[in-house]
Amino acid sequence: MSTTFPPATSADVPDLLSMMRELYEYDHSPFDEQEHRRALVDLLANANFGRLWLIQFNGETVGYVILAFGYSLEFRGRDAFVDELFVCEPFRGRGIGSEALRFVEMAARELGIKALHLEVTRANARAQEVYRKFGYQDHDRYLMTKWLG
Repeated sequence: MSTTFPPATSADVPDLLSMMRELYEYDHSPFDEQEHRRALVDLLANANFGRLWLIQFNGETVGYVILAFGYSLEFRGRDAFVDELFVCEPFRGRGIGSEALRFVEMAARELGIKALHLEVTRANARAQEVYRKFGYQDHDRYLMTKWLG
């Protein structure tokens, strides 16, 4: 059994939107297909924004992972968020998400990223445990957001 991480292309947008809808429903987050389509197309068209890879298991697309770039003085250079990591329900619990985290960390190092961040809902104890095993730490801070438009 083989897990691969090909870069997503614009041809993948319909499948990505379907998986995104499932992720956002799971996290109880609002999902606007038109707005998310626009954001996906922007990300895929501009490598300065980040990277998006499909997660394929034995040739079948079973998820995706997004690395979104930033810059931080605190972290002394380029940093990035694992903005979204999604594995379809039938494929969870097989270590595919862990393989995706290892892949993203390797890719981030190759891209000169100094620090990786991610966010996880407080209720998702299973994901929190996995992230801690990978060295992610809770800094006893809140990630606070203000929408600007």
